[in-house]
Amino acid sequence: MEQNVIQKNMWNTAGKAGLALGGLSTAYLFLTQWIGQAEMPAFISIVLNMLLWAVKFGGCIWLMSFFMKKHAAAHPDVDNKGTFNLGMATALLSALVYSAAAFANVAFISGDAIAEQVDMMMQQMGSMMDSNSMAMMETYMERLPQITFFSNLLYCFVFGTVLSYILSRNIPSRDPFANYKPDQQ
Repeated sequence: MEQNVIQKNMWNTAGKAGLALGGLSTAYLFLTQWIGQAEMPAFISIVLNMLLWAVKFGGCIWLMSFFMKKHAAAHPDVDNKGTFNLGMATALLSALVYSAAAFANVAFISGDAIAEQVDMMMQQMGSMMDSNSMAMMETYMERLPQITFFSNLLYCFVFGTVLSYILSRNIPSRDPFANYKPDQQ
């Protein structure tokens, strides 16, 4: 019974953490897209994008660590495997949130702008591509929203799983002397 309560609490915590991580990544997606469309000097745009990337990267690591530590503190009997499982669930849910936002961006929100950019690229490079390559690019563009969703889902889940594995090694911190028994004389 106690394990079932911990499992439900783990998914509740993972859902909140997934929303936070996915929300942070989605905010980064739309902010960098806005910066790319804003008319500002290239140097400022590059610096802003680098700064936003660092905030997103560090923020994702900090948020994952925060939620793992919070879960471990709320459940003292949770071990490193339990925190890793929380991290994997968080990675899955945050990947779903971000991938859905990226899909919506490509399919509905910025689809016209992306198609316009690809058409411009096709006009510039069209003379260098044969008819098979052109047909392949058209097929690719038709499937771009789905490709965006699944590639982001896979990337974010793998990144989050690796991050949760690294962080869970020390959450909760292990006592190296837990099994130590002094010599009996």
